[in-house]
Amino acid sequence: MNAQDRITRDESRQRLERAVRVVLPVLALGAGVLAWDLLVRLRNIPPYILPSPGLVFETLLNDWPVLWSSLLVTLTTAFEGLALAMMGGIGLAVLFNRSRLVEYSLYPYAVILQVTPVVAIAPLLLIYLPQPLAVLACAWIVAFFPVLANTTLGLNSVDRNLVDLFRLYGASGWQVLWDLKLPAALPHILGGLRIAGGLSLIGAVVAEIAAGAAGAGSGLAYRIAESGYRLNIPRMFAALLLLSVTGVAIFAVLSLVTHLALRRWHESAVGDEREA
Repeated sequence: MNAQDRITRDESRQRLERAVRVVLPVLALGAGVLAWDLLVRLRNIPPYILPSPGLVFETLLNDWPVLWSSLLVTLTTAFEGLALAMMGGIGLAVLFNRSRLVEYSLYPYAVILQVTPVVAIAPLLLIYLPQPLAVLACAWIVAFFPVLANTTLGLNSVDRNLVDLFRLYGASGWQVLWDLKLPAALPHILGGLRIAGGLSLIGAVVAEIAAGAAGAGSGLAYRIAESGYRLNIPRMFAALLLLSVTGVAIFAVLSLVTHLALRRWHESAVGDEREA
């Protein structure tokens, strides 16, 4: 087999693999929705217990203005929390890399912040902070540590031989950081951001539910809690569906950014050129 035939076969295999990765989840989703619909119809389950998929979709269309405005509130909080986590996590990781004393002093507290459940922190924050700032703080808290931990790992994983080579040619510490360590740590940084994107949404949702219990709130999670109190289960399912789709979209966008940033040089994004 010549090289051209091998390249053609590899391209065909990659196209087939991409198609299978799309088709199989769609088929699984269709089967799940069909089973859900059959269960509701055959058992005559009332909508205030389990609405049918059709009723959920109808409710999503009818209540779209309310759900969309609430979604924008939640998304704004999630993206602001992610932005703060990115700036704070990367900045502190760089500081850790420059000073072991600072890392040994502060890293344990970052771990404590991560392992403390945000659902327990949210009511406390609502006491001391205005409601928007409390919700934003929760989104930041859960998104901060993955960025910090992954960036720290990436900066500390750079080949020491390359670091020594840079120093041999007279590069300063900041030049080593900017020209070698940060580019080499980019896959770790982007991996941390992919994790943090979903976590920031979770933090915003938890804080909005706590804020709703306190009598304030306008985000999508507040609409979910409100629907539960009023036994408007179709709207609850519609809001949950919208929230799930939003989380998947955030992860997909961040994955695309990662692929575009790494596709030309890093093994995690470069296509597999090996033969099957």
